[in-house]
Amino acid sequence: MSRIRRGAMALAVLLALVLGGCGSKEVVMKEFISEDETVSISMDENWRVEDMGAGTEGWLAAFNDDDSEGIIVMQVAKGLYGANVADMDAWKELIESSYPMSEMEEIEAPAVSGMNVSDAYKCEVTAEGVKGAGRVLYGETDYAYYCILYAAPRINSSGEAYFKNVCATFKETVPEIENASTVESTDTIQWFNNTCAVLTAINGCDYTMFGGLPANDESLATIQALLTEWWDVTDSQSADETLEWLLTEGHRVSFADDMVYLTEVGVADVAPEERVNYLLENFDVDEAEAQNYAYDLEIYEQFGEDAIAGWDYSRAMSLLGYYYLAGYYTEQEALDTSLEVANLIQDTFDSWDDFMESYFVGYEYWAGEDSSERREVYEELKAAADSPYSIDWNLTLEKSW
Repeated sequence: MSRIRRGAMALAVLLALVLGGCGSKEVVMKEFISEDETVSISMDENWRVEDMGAGTEGWLAAFNDDDSEGIIVMQVAKGLYGANVADMDAWKELIESSYPMSEMEEIEAPAVSGMNVSDAYKCEVTAEGVKGAGRVLYGETDYAYYCILYAAPRINSSGEAYFKNVCATFKETVPEIENASTVESTDTIQWFNNTCAVLTAINGCDYTMFGGLPANDESLATIQALLTEWWDVTDSQSADETLEWLLTEGHRVSFADDMVYLTEVGVADVAPEERVNYLLENFDVDEAEAQNYAYDLEIYEQFGEDAIAGWDYSRAMSLLGYYYLAGYYTEQEALDTSLEVANLIQDTFDSWDDFMESYFVGYEYWAGEDSSERREVYEELKAAADSPYSIDWNLTLEKSW
């Protein structure tokens, strides 16, 4: 998100001036190349490149001499952990939360070679309270999601033509990504990946890859930082301790304690369909809390102490992939332990749906919010033509590494 916020500040400077859009004079085009050399695009040779700051190596931004016009090409590579971009809708939301756009009117999308263009709009763009005219295009390639944004105080027909000409010059050079993994993907490894595929997809990573990212120096640094921030895992010992906690205790212990309390105070003696009203009448809870407690108790009565084990076990499987990427476990150690946990999961649940329902209830218990977004991602993954969940739950898990 920080990369986009910095871009918004640059756009504010651009919009603050009151000069017109591209005029009728002939424009000589020059190729501009992003810092990481993954993107190039041609713009007015007299424009100057704007440094968008750290984390924007795949971006291009250029403005004219008096900052009255500019184009920003924004890129987020697919499978980039923490980008919060799982699909085109998420990408649009991320862009439009940083560049407030109004008066959106769909237009015919300019042709962009090598890019699957989603849509394009004419709009008003606001940054730091300053409003200007805008043209915005969204698209994607196999490698990344893109947004090309043209902004000026006003955009005339020459400006429209200029924007189209710029878009037509787009080129992408996909970098070669190092991956230290030597294990060939199998149905067993994909079964492992499926146990945490929803989280992997939400993070914008690859649920067909063990750990969700290629194993290289970049992912090592990224995942080490993640494990430190979210799990207080900083080395192999703390990795072992956290994994042990998830497998022997996790959140299911406190969940079971809460359900035992509800049973002791008589909620379990009430018919399931009457429990929400009973909780509202006898406890200091609101409607949403009463519904959650009633549903949690029903799940607990069905599955007992393993009611939210799917939540704990899914996180354990996710961590094992991270431990490999972070260098705290070897690939073989991570896969060997994944096989042990996967067998435990198969013994505890009867199907992907059963396992995931336990995961969702556990998420709701931990996060204190509904799991609708994660449920939607799961249903989309199941419905996909190449659904990872087409792998049989009862697959015989075999070691192939």
